[in-house]
Amino acid sequence: MKPHRLVLGLSLTALTTLFLGTAAQSPASATAAAVCNKYCDARDPALSPQDRQPVTAALSGRSLVLHFDDADAMGWASIDNGAAGDEVWLDRSFDGGRSWAAGSKLGDTAVPSGGRGWRTLMYNVDDWSTQGVGALRACGQAAGAIACTPWARTTWNAGDRRTAAATALMMSYDRTTKLFGGNGWWTAANALTAIIDNARITGMGSYTYTVAQTYDRNIGAQGGQFRNGYLDDTGWWGLAWVAAYDMTGDSRYLNTARADADHMYANWNGTCGGGVRWNTSGNYKNAITNELYLQLTAALHNRIPGDTTYLNRARSEWSWFRNSGMINGNNMINDGLSDACVNNGQPTWTYNQGVVLGGLTELYRATGDSALLTTARTLADASTVRLQTDGVLREPNEGDSCTGDGPSFKGAYVRGLGRLNTQLGDHPYTRTLGNWANTAYSRDRNALDQYGPHWGGGPGAPDYGCQQSALDLLDAAG
Repeated sequence: MKPHRLVLGLSLTALTTLFLGTAAQSPASATAAAVCNKYCDARDPALSPQDRQPVTAALSGRSLVLHFDDADAMGWASIDNGAAGDEVWLDRSFDGGRSWAAGSKLGDTAVPSGGRGWRTLMYNVDDWSTQGVGALRACGQAAGAIACTPWARTTWNAGDRRTAAATALMMSYDRTTKLFGGNGWWTAANALTAIIDNARITGMGSYTYTVAQTYDRNIGAQGGQFRNGYLDDTGWWGLAWVAAYDMTGDSRYLNTARADADHMYANWNGTCGGGVRWNTSGNYKNAITNELYLQLTAALHNRIPGDTTYLNRARSEWSWFRNSGMINGNNMINDGLSDACVNNGQPTWTYNQGVVLGGLTELYRATGDSALLTTARTLADASTVRLQTDGVLREPNEGDSCTGDGPSFKGAYVRGLGRLNTQLGDHPYTRTLGNWANTAYSRDRNALDQYGPHWGGGPGAPDYGCQQSALDLLDAAG
């Protein structure tokens, strides 16, 4: 791209004025609010200490290129092999490329008379003052056609595959609702947990602000203290606040986790001999609710000095669960119990196979009973084989969508498997987790480090459910 460094003594603004006059900037880019981080928007690319070019696009015989100055977290666009009047600009998005109204046609400029190529000025990728996690793409117009490169970003907060995946997930954090996906509820709890785990594992604390922001904005939502009529939702949030307490030491998070566990306990009843019901308007006993209750109560005992209450509840839960019939003859866990209080034969969702592993690991830490780890290993051995297809984990009836509940399931599975693997001295699942992570990274990732629904590759537009699951996988694989 040497032609774009021809006149180092003049800024692009000066050169554009020299060739085209002041009309080169479009109204959209002229009125866009400037972002200032280390440097402000509209910096001369000649000042960049590097030029990385992650993505390109073809346009009527021209080449559009997105350039990055990773050291300063800025980017610029260029067009080559063109003609006078060809336009080139940047788009900037703060939600992973879903919208870019506030960052449309940044630096819009045109190839000068007699030229064949041109470039924009540099613009920031992120907006640090508003916690905007951004992405850029290069766009152009020539011969009546418009094209853009894929979205990409600098390596800022994306220095390895785990932090890059965390940053891509943060593009779905709604800065108004303080929830992932705008209004995701239990799935947002999982996404927040994945961000907390990533900070713990990688040491990158850039996004830990989400913990207090999510808590403060939503503490009064629904039933308050992150409780609602669905007891599994309550359990996911309880575990998220345990993770937040572990990271911060702030007792308010532990107190909320206790309130969540107590709410679940209040919905333990005698239907099918015990267990926590799925929701407050019925008596369906399912696996995920009770697995979450097991992990949450055991985790609370392990963090509350002198506790006996939560330990007794955890023990009662496991005693009921292992005898409930939900664990089938293949050591896989079906969705729940029928009205006759027998295994209902519904799908063996991945999260049902994973959360129990986290629960048994916590209960082992509470009691030292090695039989719990033996059982956990038996369950994990079964699920890692039976849920693996073509070398990767696949959800039963796995679809092509990244929206809704299902895309979060695999993340919960690998999170539980990873915690068991860490607890076991021989780390028997390290290779499995590593193989799945390597396959997803090589086959199921776009230029923005976003992941789809199928870790072996295939159709599906990325969204935060799939991204959370991929981040959980990368974190578990280490």
